[in-house]
Amino acid sequence: MPLEDFIITTYCLVDQTMEVIGEFLGQDTDSGIWRYFREHWLDWFPQLGSRSNFAKHAANLWHVKQYIQNALVKDLQGNHDQLYMADGFPIAVCHLSRAKNCELFSDSVSYGYCASKSERYYGFKGNLVINSTGLIVGMTATAAQIDERVSLWDILGHAKNLLIADKGFIGDAYQQEVYAHTLRFRNFKKMILAAMFRRMLNSGQYCCGHYRI
Repeated sequence: MPLEDFIITTYCLVDQTMEVIGEFLGQDTDSGIWRYFREHWLDWFPQLGSRSNFAKHAANLWHVKQYIQNALVKDLQGNHDQLYMADGFPIAVCHLSRAKNCELFSDSVSYGYCASKSERYYGFKGNLVINSTGLIVGMTATAAQIDERVSLWDILGHAKNLLIADKGFIGDAYQQEVYAHTLRFRNFKKMILAAMFRRMLNSGQYCCGHYRI
């Protein structure tokens, strides 16, 4: 299908045409999507407006995107697997040296520590759960100081059977809580997780998506 027809078809199905097309074309930021349409499709979107307004509109649709994510997981039966993997990751909003003067997300961020890099940072902490095919079944972001074991409960959903994660999830009491959720918890070292991911990649099973925060 020609790109022009793809844009028209998408526009007929959903109002958020620019974001859908932008993500499809590999544009992973609000600025990148806005710039692409301004440079190539301004005749089709004459009331495009400023980059900041576009970013605000995109951000205000977070609950719609979350609903779509949950619907996709349900349609793909992502919560009916035998194996799940969880991991946390840092989302810095600025360099640590600039944190005191940073006004970005000032009411939501905090200082945190990234064990893999052995360094403090200022921002959010992301938490991700995927199944054995690489399908993202849950994702959340909290202030950096929040324990990833706490935020994991927000994204476990209906996941059952076996959950593997790194040493950040160690704790007998916590593992008992996870077990009560009908999940068996296993802690794998980084090298074992890497080997599993390589196996999925080599088999062509792994699929991933782009998320803008």
